[in-house]
Amino acid sequence: MTGQSLWDLSEANVEDGEIRINVGGFKRRLRSHTLLRFPETRLGRLLLCHSREAILELCDDYDDVQREFYFDRNPELFPYVLHFYHTGKLHVMAELCVFSFSQEIEYWGINEFFIDSCCSYSYHGRKVEPEQEKWDEQSDQESTTSSFDEILAFYNDASKFDGQPLGNFRRQLWLALDNPGYSVLSRVFSILSILVVLGSIITMCLNSLPDFQIPDGQGNPGEDPRFEIVEHFGIAWFTFELVARFAVAPDFLKFFKNALNLIDLMSIVPFYITLVVNLVVESTPTLANLGRVAQVLRLMRIFRILKLARHSTGLRSLGATLKYSYKEVGLLLLYLSVGISIFSVVAYTIEKEENEGLATIPACWWWATVSMTTVGYGDVVPGTTAGKLTASACILAGILVVVLPITLIFNKFSHFYRRQKQLESAMRSCDFGDGMKEVPSVNLRDYYAHKVKSLMASLTNMSRSSPSELSLNDSLH
Repeated sequence: MTGQSLWDLSEANVEDGEIRINVGGFKRRLRSHTLLRFPETRLGRLLLCHSREAILELCDDYDDVQREFYFDRNPELFPYVLHFYHTGKLHVMAELCVFSFSQEIEYWGINEFFIDSCCSYSYHGRKVEPEQEKWDEQSDQESTTSSFDEILAFYNDASKFDGQPLGNFRRQLWLALDNPGYSVLSRVFSILSILVVLGSIITMCLNSLPDFQIPDGQGNPGEDPRFEIVEHFGIAWFTFELVARFAVAPDFLKFFKNALNLIDLMSIVPFYITLVVNLVVESTPTLANLGRVAQVLRLMRIFRILKLARHSTGLRSLGATLKYSYKEVGLLLLYLSVGISIFSVVAYTIEKEENEGLATIPACWWWATVSMTTVGYGDVVPGTTAGKLTASACILAGILVVVLPITLIFNKFSHFYRRQKQLESAMRSCDFGDGMKEVPSVNLRDYYAHKVKSLMASLTNMSRSSPSELSLNDSLH
């Protein structure tokens, strides 16, 4: 029997030159000459098998009685394979998942080269660039999951007031102080806090103008007494705000782990340190140099502007974006560093004998930095034609370098902004008027299913080495 194929040995096969195929319940009779047009495909190789073992290497089962080859594959995609054997061309419908289709034709041994020109552009475009199309859906799922986590944590904190003295009253104060927009009281408190922050920043800026500075006994410029009153009122308000939030906090240990509470603390600490330093300087004249420390600490008042993050969804989203975009920011800094290093050396080589401003490489670093970031102060400019061409290339390279990671950072900002808005909306809908009545309504089945999908997707990405493996991740979604 050596040299004979299964086609020669099987009586079922020789009937009218046909073989029986069963693909997931989808049954067809296929002529041998149709399949042998493509001998490198799975069905074409099946006709050349010499033993049952060889058959089972190409199909999932073989029925000796029915003389039928069984394949455990998707029956809805097999008509596309049949169409290929009859016409020699593959067509891809728009509603098909390109990764599942790619996996399927790879199984049958059909190359993507056979995809007809009418479908090829759309197919490869959807396959090569799927991330942009899936971003909104993925962001919505991640936003929902993160919002579930934060809402459950929010309810967990609110439940800690139950059973405590004045628990319901403290809970209402906590909601009003920590959640702007939750109620009329919280909105009023939020507006007052914003006005005090802005007033403090404005008075600090006005105090730097010569018209508002009053010389002291030694001729040094001093603060206007009116601005000092505003400053002391602001410090009193910020101190009251921080102490009140701490007094009604559900968990004192977690209180200062919150970045917003740390900002509140840092906004008042410089004032009290300055107060102590001034008292020490007055009592001990030999420590007069400590007065410079007080001047530096007074400048730290500008960081009070960060207190607005508690009342601004956009600022909180920006902070979360910077926190989780360190890879993109690092990539941007790396690109800039490489560009600055290259163009500074080129500019130094060209301009060192003609331009005193570019006579050293460190000076060229400064020029390359302001050029690549398109700031262009104009304090140092190249004078030669080659130097100007180098500057033009440096500016164009800087534009490209800055633009590349911006899309990724913007997408993350949109994601965190959407999640924050969902969380705020959910918190505003909570009612604790008579205490904790029930846990928020959450579809735990969908929540658990998404967690499992995320885990499976992560595991798939770790071991993914081909586009066909990527389709497994998409099939889970």
